[in-house]
Order: sequence, then structure tokens, then C-alpha cells
Amino acid sequence: MENADALLLARIQFGLNIGFHILFVSITLALAWILVYFRIQYARTGKARWLNAFNLWTRVFALTFAVGVVTGVVMSFQFGTNWPGYMNTIGNVAGPLLAYEVLTAFFLEATFLGVMLFGIRRVPGWAHIGATIMVAVGTTLSAFWILALNSWMQTPVGYSYDGDTLVSAGWLQVIFNPSFPYRFTHMMMASGVTASFVLAGLSAWRLLRAPADKAAYVTWRTGAVIAAVLAPAQVLVGDLHGLNTLEHQPAKIAAMEGLWETRAGAPLVLFALPNEAERHNDYSLEIPAVGSIILKHSPSGVVQGLNEFAPDIPPVAPVFFAFRVMVGVGLLMIALSWYGVLRTRRGVQPSRPLLWTFVAFTFSGWVATVSGWMVTEIGRQPWMVYGLLRVADAVGPIGAGRLGASLTAYIIIYSILLLSYMVVLTHLAGRGGRRMRPLAEERRIPAA
Repeated sequence: MENADALLLARIQFGLNIGFHILFVSITLALAWILVYFRIQYARTGKARWLNAFNLWTRVFALTFAVGVVTGVVMSFQFGTNWPGYMNTIGNVAGPLLAYEVLTAFFLEATFLGVMLFGIRRVPGWAHIGATIMVAVGTTLSAFWILALNSWMQTPVGYSYDGDTLVSAGWLQVIFNPSFPYRFTHMMMASGVTASFVLAGLSAWRLLRAPADKAAYVTWRTGAVIAAVLAPAQVLVGDLHGLNTLEHQPAKIAAMEGLWETRAGAPLVLFALPNEAERHNDYSLEIPAVGSIILKHSPSGVVQGLNEFAPDIPPVAPVFFAFRVMVGVGLLMIALSWYGVLRTRRGVQPSRPLLWTFVAFTFSGWVATVSGWMVTEIGRQPWMVYGLLRVADAVGPIGAGRLGASLTAYIIIYSILLLSYMVVLTHLAGRGGRRMRPLAEERRIPAA
């Protein structure tokens, strides 16, 4: 019983840590590229609104980046404290990928971040734009290496054994494993949607207080347009990702869909209460054959049920409900972004009810992203590395008492950090971007 409690607490603690970390990563990945757009727009037009927008959102980026780095460092320590069996088993694959992330991405970000934040009046315009682009490249490279490792844990290939030690048999196979292209694209687009709603929501908050703020209007409009483009595209990417998961992790798909029995013409389960004890759904609301149409592109396609994979099946209820939360929030984001863009075309100012709705959806991307992460990671259970290493075989010897105490401390600290972060963000957005005089080399262009 003690071992079971310790395993559960270790899983909850790591899940809390990585879930908290992903909140900030999901913003910075795309926000870095949005900053590139703002900086180039100012260099191209000379309009002060773009400079003011860049000034405000670089501060948002710096704050978000700092919190993300701190939580990432804490997470890396847990590999050794809570999960020593992980590195002992697949450290020869995971270690180099994590090292590549530090050497190529983190150092690149650290090198150019200072220039981007403080060098706008100290270096030539082309150098400042270049530094901003390098920061964005660094954030993308960081996601590349981390998602290469996570994808390999989901679909491990390109490995062999040197005696009892697992080693890489080909790094290109390891990095570009079967699920990597889908997970990387899916995460980058999720970041784009998340950051665009943060951009639009906080800009809407500013417009409610200062309707004449031109910088806030262009950032609101930019966020709404990015979301209107990326959110529907994410549906297509998600479908491709799902088909890839069906090929390599069919038990996860069965849990997502709430399917217990293998059947042709599988239904689409809109809602149910999964009953894991009796292996069926209670109060199920279904649309016949639509599940097979989505997954097999045929109304008579055969979809495997969870009973095919017993006893190695994931916890069904968390995966089932998290998937529906992700999809539901995503559809609402599509509807709102499209309505906002169409309603304000040709320069029409957004109404106050529309602005309040965007404010309410500021952090909706977090809900969708964390729900998707839960589907991915809980759906992989009971495996830490799919088919190679079970979670129970990777946990360390720390007892349930110590894990419970540290988990409580994490919850308190992270709650304070999250609340402080959101208060600071709304304060920055409420004040708006500090008006800056035009840059010396660009003063020849009339500022608006």
C-alpha cells in the first residue's frame, strides 16, 4: 500500500510540475514570433503603435520566459529524485536530447534575449531585429528537442541494446520518430492559439479602459486574426495526429473515444460516464458509425476497444473527459475568433460585450493545452516509455510521507506564482504600452 501511494503521489507531483511549466511554454513559443512581427512592422511602417506594442509584449514575454525557465529547472531535478529508473534505463537516449536542448536552444535564447530586451536603442535596427528573430528560433529549437524526446517516449524506435543497456541505434530515427512531426506541429499550433488569445484578451482588457489606444487595437486585432487562422487549422492537424496515435497507441484512442468493445461501425460517444469496474459506459449518448468514419474514414471500419488491451489500459475517465474539454474549448475559440474578425472587418471597433468575451477567454488556451497534455500523458499509462519501461519500474524509493509534504509545498508555491503572474499581466495590460519616441534610424518615417 505504501508503494502504491508513493507511486501515485510521484505521478501527481510530476504532473503538477510539468502541467504548470507548460502554461508558460505554451505562450512563449508563439509570442516570440509575434514579437518578431511587431518589430518588423515598426521597422517597415515607422508607426508608433507597433513600437508601443513591442515594448509592452517584450515585458510580458520576459516575465513568462523567466517563470517557465524556473519551473523547467525544478522539473529536471525530479528525474533524479522521483524517477531514477527513467534515466537508469533510457538515459543514453534522453540525456543527449536534453543536452542538445540546452546547448542549441537555451544558450541561443540567453545570448540574444538581453539584446532584444535592452538593446533597442543600443544596437542598429537590423541587429535588434536579428536578435529578436534568434530568440524566436531558440524557443522553437527548445520545443523541437523536448518534443523529440517526448515523442520518442510515445513511439520508441531507433534503439538497440548493448548488453543490458539501451542505446541509440540511429539518432535520426530517434529524433524523427513516427509521432514527432504530428506532436511538434500540434504543439506549435497550440502555442499559437494560446498566445493569440492571451494577446487578444489582455488587449481587450486595455481597450475597455482606453478605447482610443491604437497599440491595444492592433494587438487585439492581431491576436484575433492569428487565432482565426490557426484554430481551424489545428483541427486538421489534430485529426492527423489522432490517426497516427491510432496506428501506434490504439489503447489511447479507445480511451479517448470511450470504446470498450472492438466493433465495426463504432459510434461517436458524445457523453458518457466510463465505468471502469464493469468495463462499459453509463448514460452514454452516441451517434452511430461516426466514430468509424472519423477514425477509419469508413462507416463500417473496425475500431479496437479497450478490452483488447487489458490489463494494460490507461485510466479511462481522465482521458475521456480531458479530450472532450480540449475539443469543446477549441470549438468555442474558433467561433469567437471568427466572430471577432468578421465583426470588426473594415476597421469597425469591437463592441464592449465582444471585448469582455475576449477577456473571459484570455487563458482559454491553457485549458485546451493542459487537457491535451493530459490526454497524451495519462493515455500512455501504464507506460513511461511505451512498451519499454513501466511507470511503476521507474519510480524512486522516496516514501509517501515525504512526497506528500513536497507536493503540498509545490501546490502552495505554484498557486502563489500563478496568481502573481496573472495579476502582473493584467496590470501591465491595463496600463498599456509605454509610449516610446521613434528610434533614431527610423525617425524619418512619420509616426502615427
